[in-house]
Amino acid sequence: MIKPNRRTAVFLGLLLIISFVFGILSSVPVLEQPDFLEKLSEIEMQVLIATFFQAAMAVVYVCITVLLYPIIKRHNKSLAVGYFGFRIIGAGFLFASIGSLLLLLWLSQNFIGANPANSPYFEIVAELLRQGRDFLNHIGMILPWSIGGLILYFCFFKTRMIPSWLSIWGIIGSTFTLIATLILMLNIITLMNPVYFILNAPIAFCELFLAIFLIFRGFNPIDIKPNKSGDRI
Repeated sequence: MIKPNRRTAVFLGLLLIISFVFGILSSVPVLEQPDFLEKLSEIEMQVLIATFFQAAMAVVYVCITVLLYPIIKRHNKSLAVGYFGFRIIGAGFLFASIGSLLLLLWLSQNFIGANPANSPYFEIVAELLRQGRDFLNHIGMILPWSIGGLILYFCFFKTRMIPSWLSIWGIIGSTFTLIATLILMLNIITLMNPVYFILNAPIAFCELFLAIFLIFRGFNPIDIKPNKSGDRI
C-alpha cells in the first residue's frame, strides 16, 4: 500500500486552480471583433499582460505534467510516457502561440500609420495570424492535452487514487473535449459556437473539482503490484 505525498497533491490542486486563473487572464476578447487589427494597438498593455499569463500558464501546465508523471509511472510506465509526451506537446503548442499574439500586436501598430492602399494586405496577414493562433491554442494544444487527459483519468480509475466517479467524469470530459477539438478542426463548428463551450464544460468543472479534492483530501492510498512485463497494474 502506497500513500502518495500529501504536499504533492496540494501543490497539484493549487496549480490546477492557477491554470484556470492564468487561462482567463491570457484571453484577448478583442481578437473576436471584426476590427481587431485597429484595436489591438490601443490595448497594448492588455495584450502584453495576456502574453505574459499565457507563457505562465504554459509553465504551469509543464509543472503539472512533471508532477503527475512519476505518479502514473508507478501504475504503468508505457502509459506514463504516453501521458508525458502528449501533454508536453500540448504545452509546446501553447508556447508557440505566444509569438502569433506578439506579431498581431506589432502588425496592428504598423497598420495605424500605413498607407490606406496597403490595408487589405495588413488585414489578410492579420487574419492568417489570428487563425494560426486559434489553431495553435485550440487544436494544436488541446488535441494532445485531451489525449493525455484520457490516459491520466484512466490511470486514476485503475488505481483508485481519486474517487471512481471523478475518474469517470474526467474520462467522459476528456472525450467530449477531444470530440469538440476534432469537429472544430473539421470546421463543423467555430470557437464561438455554443456547442464548443458545452462540450468543453465537463472537463473544466471536473478539473476544478479535482483541484478542490486534492487540496482538501489528497490522493487515496493505492495498492500497486508489478505485472509480468515489469509495468504496474
